[in-house]
Amino acid sequence: MRGPLPLVLALVSLFVLCLLGPLQAAQPVERVVLHLKWTHAFQFAGYYAAQSLGYYREAGLDVDIREALPGTDVVQAVVADEGHYGIGTSSLLLARHAGHPVVALAVIFQHSPLVLVARSLFPGQTLHDLVGRRVMLEPQSEELLASLQKEGIAPGTLTLLDHSFDPQDLMEGMVDAMSAYTTNELYYFERAGFPYLLFSPRTQGIDFYGDTLFTSEQEIDRHPARVRAFRAASLKGWQYALSHPAQVIDMILARAPDSHERAFYEYEAHQTAPLIRPDLVEIGYMSPARWRHIADTYAEIGLLPPGLPLGGFLYNATPPNGLSGAWPTYSLGGAGLLALLVGTSLLRSRHRRHVARLNAELRDVHAALDESEGRFKVLSETTSVGLFVVRDGRLILVNPVLTTLTGFSREELLRMDPYTLVHPDDRGLVQARSQARGRGDPTPNRYEIRLLHANGSERWVELTAGQLSYGGSMATIGSLTDLTERRRTEERIRHMAQHDPLTGLPNRAQVSDRLHQALPRPGGEGPPLALLYIDLDRFKPINGTHGHAVGDRVLQEVGRRLRAVLRRSDLAGRIGGDEFVVLVLPGGDRAELRELCQRLRATIARPIEINGLTVSVTASVGIALCPEHGQDEVTLARAADLALYEAKRQGRDTERFYHPGIVRDLADIH
Repeated sequence: MRGPLPLVLALVSLFVLCLLGPLQAAQPVERVVLHLKWTHAFQFAGYYAAQSLGYYREAGLDVDIREALPGTDVVQAVVADEGHYGIGTSSLLLARHAGHPVVALAVIFQHSPLVLVARSLFPGQTLHDLVGRRVMLEPQSEELLASLQKEGIAPGTLTLLDHSFDPQDLMEGMVDAMSAYTTNELYYFERAGFPYLLFSPRTQGIDFYGDTLFTSEQEIDRHPARVRAFRAASLKGWQYALSHPAQVIDMILARAPDSHERAFYEYEAHQTAPLIRPDLVEIGYMSPARWRHIADTYAEIGLLPPGLPLGGFLYNATPPNGLSGAWPTYSLGGAGLLALLVGTSLLRSRHRRHVARLNAELRDVHAALDESEGRFKVLSETTSVGLFVVRDGRLILVNPVLTTLTGFSREELLRMDPYTLVHPDDRGLVQARSQARGRGDPTPNRYEIRLLHANGSERWVELTAGQLSYGGSMATIGSLTDLTERRRTEERIRHMAQHDPLTGLPNRAQVSDRLHQALPRPGGEGPPLALLYIDLDRFKPINGTHGHAVGDRVLQEVGRRLRAVLRRSDLAGRIGGDEFVVLVLPGGDRAELRELCQRLRATIARPIEINGLTVSVTASVGIALCPEHGQDEVTLARAADLALYEAKRQGRDTERFYHPGIVRDLADIH
């Protein structure tokens, strides 16, 4: 058949095909593998949604979603074969520098939830207390190593173990610290009431991207249409997941019914949205400047060379012709192919106009964003301090570090009275200095205060503030530097200087200082007090028979029991070996003191269980009274020591008050 009729028929056929939607292309459904970086969890919600709702199938893909097992190397799994995709972190930069041809397709988590969780062992504990201890780190957690190195802690000083993905290992003391996600493991720690310390890289200014979808250069070179289709379907799944968390939780429970309870996934979903920030950033968006900053941070600590090229690492989701999707193909024969080319040309012309309009709108949006980024890029993406601007009594600008420092989201901060963030004891000072600054009066612009975190805890910060003109009116611009770790270190040093390292009780120096404060001033009167010297009976055989480790546990338990019996006003300390001291304030009469000593001896004498071994000790007590037996530290200490010797001489496991005759008795013995 000649003439225009075949072309017309072909165009009609094409029109019908466009109305009905794309038919299955000549290509069959392609099977690909997505490697997760952890076990099934809500952090992968978008991929489950894309699979369950058929988004992958509509894109011509059959996706096998595989969870990670202990020891899994997701990067190796992805680059080893075609058709493989994975979930990575900012450490993908390190993998690429190491020669693995990985390419970042889309960032899902704008902020990384990766943290280090440690067992809470004693007051004032810091990151440096992990040196020499057992730490489990999951693969792709180099940002944690970066934060440790920024604190001067080399990886070689830690005992690094493969991650078991089981929070119970930390709670049961199998390890001392483990990498975790704020969205995941914290649920189990909080539910169990487990005391833990959380160290976030963001407190050191390391605010990296979190979960990132990636593939290999080989996959992109050989199957560009498949990559575009997989990425688009995945992001579509994420859009659904964040809008329908309950439905996606149902999908996860159907996939892995024995992994976690529903409440866990609900907790995770609630914690996830603030890290993805779909309200502020398009899902999948990647900033080259942010990746540049991440690479530079790794370079600062020697994990990457300076100025590492990023060319080829960031996927370009928009081909040069402006079209971001793959056009379907049809088997229409020769005439049909001609018709398809003509029809496609017409459709592309209309599509180009539509794309041009969208691009113009996007240029306007990006121009505004670029202007904002130009002002605050360095401050918001690279600084390690919290930044803010206050105008008319309200916060109008905050950076991500401030949200981490306070625990409140950006939206919450912008609605709050900024003074409510300040500890009540410091609020008056901050208000007074702010008012003075507004009047132009001289006032310090740098000082230390306490902030109230969203969880109720306190954080010490250094506040720096100044005035500037903003939007035609005066505003306050300020920064908050987190001093909490420094304060904890200082407190720990003070604690170590005044406490016995084995039992945690006050040491001789602190007891002496407290006694000195309680003694009456020369020529004056003070409240009565009692000084008790306590010595364990026959303690040395325990060390000799069972070893010093058992002896140390006995001393720790005795210290704990002393604290349990005494009043809040009393003070128990360890002054060396198996010698303890108790300062009773106020002292009370002899009957009350004798009753107290009997309670102390009874609680010490209870059997002590240590790893299946049962040991028992008793105690002898010497008592000196102020002012009856002396009004200075040296006299009282000598009297209590003589009374203790008398108790030992009288058969042990008893208490004795000092009396002048003790000296004569001892003289008679010798």
